[in-house]
Order: sequence, then C-alpha cells, then structure tokens
Amino acid sequence: MQCTLLKSKLHRACVTHAELEYEGSCAIDRFLMNAANILPYEQLHIYNVTNGERFVTYAIEAEAGSRIISINGAAAHKASPGDRIIICTYASLNQQEMAQHKPALVYLNEQNHMTGTRNAIPVQAA
Repeated sequence: MQCTLLKSKLHRACVTHAELEYEGSCAIDRFLMNAANILPYEQLHIYNVTNGERFVTYAIEAEAGSRIISINGAAAHKASPGDRIIICTYASLNQQEMAQHKPALVYLNEQNHMTGTRNAIPVQAA
C-alpha cells in the first residue's frame, strides 16, 4: 500500500513578488529550498493564509540568500506581496517508508528568515 504524506513545509512564508508575466511557478530562495528539502521543478501545494486561496504549481530557484518567495504566472492572481503562505510538498511512501518518515518543517518570520525547524507537528490540544 502507498500513502501520500507531507514531505516538507515552509510555514508562513511571506510573498515578496507576484509576477503575472513571468513563466508560471514559485521562485524560492535556494537556501530555503535546501532547508525544506524542496527540489527544483518539484510540485508545490500553496495555501494562502492571508486570503484563503489554495493552488498547485512547481518550484524554481531564486538567488540563495535573497529571501525571495515569488508567485509567478497565473498563480500571481492568487497571492500578493505581503501575503503569508504555507508551501508544502508531498511524497508517496510505502508502509516501510512511512514508519520512518519525518517531514522537513521550516518556520519563517515576515522577512523569510528561518525561526526554527522541526520534523513533527505538535499534537493539537482542545
């Protein structure tokens, strides 16, 4: 049996650019991609915390250290500079892989500086 699990997440990234005329994708600072184990051209699910939009695109590299998170092409209609977003990737794993899987969770502030990393989401309390 295969199951799709969260592979990685950039939590509460801040959109720095929305480029309607750029070839579609999401440009992410290369350092942040590495921290979250996101590959160039990997499928991304993006959840806009600011406006509730949800969409799928793919990752491209932005200059390392630039802190750029740019939503490009048609997706630029779904996010604006200053919006806070969650960028997720997923992986299909078999039962043996699932037992050992730990996602790469990267937490960001409003300047897209890393404030922490984890490999598990705390249990939600009532």
